[in-house]
Amino acid sequence: MPYLTRPVLPAGTLARIPQPVLPTGDGLVLRPWRAEDAPAVHAAFQDPLIHQWHARACDAVEEAAGWIGEWTRAWGEESAAQWAVVDADSDVLLGRVALRDIVLADGVAETAYWTTAASRGRGVAARATVALSRWALDDVGFNRLELLHATANTASCRVAVKSGFALEGTKRSAVLHPDGWHDMHLHARVRGD
Repeated sequence: MPYLTRPVLPAGTLARIPQPVLPTGDGLVLRPWRAEDAPAVHAAFQDPLIHQWHARACDAVEEAAGWIGEWTRAWGEESAAQWAVVDADSDVLLGRVALRDIVLADGVAETAYWTTAASRGRGVAARATVALSRWALDDVGFNRLELLHATANTASCRVAVKSGFALEGTKRSAVLHPDGWHDMHLHARVRGD
């Protein structure tokens, strides 16, 4: 049965180009992950706040290396796009920003982020999310980016709002965390916002 509309983004939109490096213009760089980032990813996931708001743990550097391999392959598969957020001068890992659950035909993806304990309180997540959103919406042509966070995670809610993601509602009992089911705020940013 034929569709009445064309895909917002055709298959191959991401895979046909190398994953770009995205400078924020204010001291941060979003760059593709490298194998040598594995120890820093492992170290970041030892933080209790990462455990509180994420469903995954990282028990070994080798596990982090496996994640980096998955993140790198996801670009070519067009299922996700993940960047290391690093200091522009030192290349020290400050966090991660990503587009997950990409549906090119609909022009939709979910935005996600985390920051290292040492980089919190400096606007790293918001600055990286703004840069990624501009690239995805303005340069690539995505129509809608969604962002979910636990309603109890007020810091993440501040990042979403600072990044231009409007609060659209609450998904009740939507994500299982180690401490039980969390209600999740749904934020979104659409092309033209």
